[in-house]
Amino acid sequence: MIQLSPYTTATGVELLYTGSPDVKMLDQLADGPGDIWHSGLQQGLANAFPELKYQAATFWWYINDFPNNDQVISWRFPLDSFVIRKNVWNQTQGIDSDYDDELISGLDFGYRLLRYAGATILHIDGLFDADSKSSQISDKDLVRFYLKFFKKDHLYYMISRQSIGRAAQITSLMLSLKSKVKRYQEELIEPRELQEIAGQPTVSYIIPTMMRQEMTAALLDDLAAQTYPPTQVIIIDATPESDRVDDIYDKRLPFELIVEWQTTKGSCRARNEALEHVTSDYVIFGDDDIKIQPQFVENHLRFLQTYKADACNGSDIMADHAQQDLSDLAKKVGQLDKSFFRTGVSQSFNNANSCVRREWIEKIGPNDVNYDGGYGEDSDYGIRLVKNGAVVLYNPFSINLHLKPPKGGYRFWGAESKKLGKARKKQPWEGDRPVQDIIPVPSPTINYFNIKHFTPEQNQEYKRIHLFKKWTKNGLGGMWYALKNSSYQKKQFAESMIYARALLKKGETYR
Repeated sequence: MIQLSPYTTATGVELLYTGSPDVKMLDQLADGPGDIWHSGLQQGLANAFPELKYQAATFWWYINDFPNNDQVISWRFPLDSFVIRKNVWNQTQGIDSDYDDELISGLDFGYRLLRYAGATILHIDGLFDADSKSSQISDKDLVRFYLKFFKKDHLYYMISRQSIGRAAQITSLMLSLKSKVKRYQEELIEPRELQEIAGQPTVSYIIPTMMRQEMTAALLDDLAAQTYPPTQVIIIDATPESDRVDDIYDKRLPFELIVEWQTTKGSCRARNEALEHVTSDYVIFGDDDIKIQPQFVENHLRFLQTYKADACNGSDIMADHAQQDLSDLAKKVGQLDKSFFRTGVSQSFNNANSCVRREWIEKIGPNDVNYDGGYGEDSDYGIRLVKNGAVVLYNPFSINLHLKPPKGGYRFWGAESKKLGKARKKQPWEGDRPVQDIIPVPSPTINYFNIKHFTPEQNQEYKRIHLFKKWTKNGLGGMWYALKNSSYQKKQFAESMIYARALLKKGETYR
């Protein structure tokens, strides 16, 4: 059992801690976004537990740590040196002591609170003395962790990736432990009560659009009806001139409206062109095919100010069809489970609904236009924020309804990537090597994201999982046909990697 010592800040916030933290830092930390603080990345735990790659591969940002920051999101910490808010500790299930090693008990605690429970866990340089702890995990504890948190398919896959001898040993451990290990029962950290907006912060709202002018005009009406209207709305419209209604945005609005007709290609370039006009304290990125509730902008500001976070990702709810409206959204929200409203670190980033403090946009730069014509630009921007030390949280209080109409939008260019021959329109990521006989799969920009942000070992697991899913997606009946065509699918993946590596060599591009 760990021994927790109490500490109360000058403002009455109750904390608990183990070890010997620098108490002079605690008052300031308690006034910020964190729920748990530690110095695990200075104590030998950076990137501990690499065996997660068999489950997470490149699908989870926090499989890797980003230690080149004084403060950064990280769930890896030892049980003998951390600080936690008392009210957060009281909402947890405590420490799982069924593991043989206290190290994995600590990793279990941090992992589940960050990934599932809605806690914000921060590494803080110098909060505890530097150390060099062993991060080796026994096979028995490895199997316990997999049995507790993951589907059996992930455990089987992990076993299949081992040598024959180790696979036999892990299989034996699985058979002996599967009836003893309790599956994780979700715990939930209650969100903080949102404070009223302090001061008069200004907000710029960015909308890139293409062949969805009517939806964009309707979104302007939603923005005009906000309880805290934006200061500035910037539309970058790529609708072809032949299909364009020039005066469709001519409305009386309670904010500055800037409309530019885009002559370049791609949503990343559109957002970057919009950012050149931004004058506000906060920037909200939005899609053109959404409906937003009247408190949408206000709740983004209240959330970021309450948590003192740097950016947040709002809640994106899919419509059943493109004709739904805010009354349908209200019904959907009323049916949501309590767990929907947990906060904590964002596990993704969505350009349909996100809010960023302007100083962080200035720090990391605009969108990487290498993603135009493909996918992954949202995740790239989010993980770039996190890798540079930003605290990016999930905000369940700013909710949009995503209409997803069958036509229009920048995905028009992505649809072209599935074609061959004369019907195909060249994609930006093709560079000086046009696609010939083999369509790259997955999109080269997905593999670009992966090799840009994840290790070679994690990318290898992504490749194996990607191909395995393609071969088995139609069940055993379709597996024979899929395996018969497996050599072509491997060629498609290889083609995707050629383009991805070319983009990586080119480097981040903003225009």
